[in-house]
Amino acid sequence: MASGASEARVDPLGMGAGGEPPDSRPDRKREEGVATRERPKTTRPQRFKVVLYNDDYTPMDFVVNVLVQIFQKSPSAATQIMLQIHRGGLGIAGVYVLEVAETKAATVHRLAEDRGYPLRAGVEKE
Repeated sequence: MASGASEARVDPLGMGAGGEPPDSRPDRKREEGVATRERPKTTRPQRFKVVLYNDDYTPMDFVVNVLVQIFQKSPSAATQIMLQIHRGGLGIAGVYVLEVAETKAATVHRLAEDRGYPLRAGVEKE
C-alpha cells in the first residue's frame, strides 16, 4: 500500500461502506419475488365447418359411410347427421382448421364422383 494516501478498501464479500450488506443501504430498492416474463398470447387458429348438402340422387347409406370413414363418426351419429342433411338440406359433418376441412371436403367430392353421385361438401367459417 502507498504510504500517506487514504485509499478506499474493497471488501471481497461485497460489503458496503460501513460494513453493511449493499442491499441494506436506504438509497437502494430491492424488489421481492420471482422474476417472471409474460408469454405472448397465442391465438387459436380459426375453425371451419365441413357442410354436406342434400341432393335427390346420393343414397343415404353412402352418406352414412362417408361420415363414418372420412369424419370418424359412429354409425349412430352418422345416421343422425344424414337425417339432418336429408330433412334440412344440409348438415355439419365436422369442424376443423382450414387445411383439414378443405382436405376432407375434397375427399368427399372425390369419393362421390368415383361412385357417380352428386354429393357436395362445402367449407364455411365457424
